[in-house]
Amino acid sequence: MEDFSAVDMEYSVSVKKLIEEFKLETLYLPEGKKMKVTEHGVNRPGLALAGFYEFFNPRRIQLIGKAEHTYLGSLSQEERAMRLDELASRTPPMFILSTNLSAFSELLDAAKKYGIPVARTAEATSEFQAALIASLNIHLAPRITRHGVLIEVYGEGILILGESGVGKSETAIELVKRGHRLIADDAVELKRVSAKTIVGSAPEIIRHFVELRGIGIVDIRRIFGMGAVKMSEKVDMIIRLEPWDKNKIYDRIGLEVETTNILGNEIVTTTIPVRPGRNLAIILEIAAMNNRQRRMGYNTAEEFNKRIMEQMYAPKDDED
Repeated sequence: MEDFSAVDMEYSVSVKKLIEEFKLETLYLPEGKKMKVTEHGVNRPGLALAGFYEFFNPRRIQLIGKAEHTYLGSLSQEERAMRLDELASRTPPMFILSTNLSAFSELLDAAKKYGIPVARTAEATSEFQAALIASLNIHLAPRITRHGVLIEVYGEGILILGESGVGKSETAIELVKRGHRLIADDAVELKRVSAKTIVGSAPEIIRHFVELRGIGIVDIRRIFGMGAVKMSEKVDMIIRLEPWDKNKIYDRIGLEVETTNILGNEIVTTTIPVRPGRNLAIILEIAAMNNRQRRMGYNTAEEFNKRIMEQMYAPKDDED
C-alpha cells in the first residue's frame, strides 16, 4: 500500500515571486536579501499598531488597508514613527498597502532600517487578502511526490496507480487520443491546498512527457497539441490498476466505497483488474462519469440495490 503521508518540512515562497504574481508596485526592496514567506495567513496589523502584540505572528505578511492607514494618519509624526518602528522590529516578511494608499515616510524608514520589503496594490483590501491567502495556500501546501499518472477525464481528475508495467502510461495515451488531458506521467506531485482538496501536477523537468516502453519518451504537447495537456488538476478519484487475479473476488456492484487517505483527505478509490482484451480507456471514462454522477447525488449501485430489494419484498399476486 502506498504511503501518502506528508514529510514534515516547511515550504516557502519568495517575496519577489509574490510581487510578480500579483503585479505589485515595489516601494522598497532590500538589495542582496532574499526574503521568503513561510506562513499561510495574512495579518491586518490594527491591534499591533495600537500596541497589542500578545498574539501577533511576525511570520505573516502585514497588509495595511484603509482602517490601519487612517489610524496611522491620526497620529502625530513622532507617535506614528514609534508605532511603525515597533511593528517593523518584529521583522515580518513584507508590508503591502492596498487600494493604492500612500506610503508614510515613517513606514519606509522603518522598512529600510530592518530590511523589510514594501509593496502596493490597487486592489481593495478584502479582495486582495482573499486572493493572497489562496495563493499562499497553494505555494506553501503540504506535498508529496508519488509514482503514478494523473489525467483529466470529463472534468474529473483521475490519479492512476499501479506497479510498473501494468499499463498506466499506455492507458493515459489512449485517453489523450480520445480527447482528454494529461497532467503528469510517472511522477505526480500532490498538494493539499485545503481541507477538501488535493491538487496534482507534474515536476517541471518531466512536464508533458510520457514514457512508453519500446518507444521511449513522447512529448504529448507537441504530438497532440496544447489542448491535450494541463498544468494541474484536482484529484477527484484514484484508479488502482492491478494484474487480474482469478482467485480474488472483485466488486461487481459498487456498493462498497473504498477510499485512500492522501495528506489527510479521503479520496474515492476503485481497483480495476487488468488482463488482455479489456479496454482500460473506456473503463476509466465510465468510472469518471460514474464518480461525477455519484458526487451530484445519484448512486447507481444504491439505486440498483433498491430495485432488487423492492422486487424481493414486493407482495406477490394471489394465485387462483
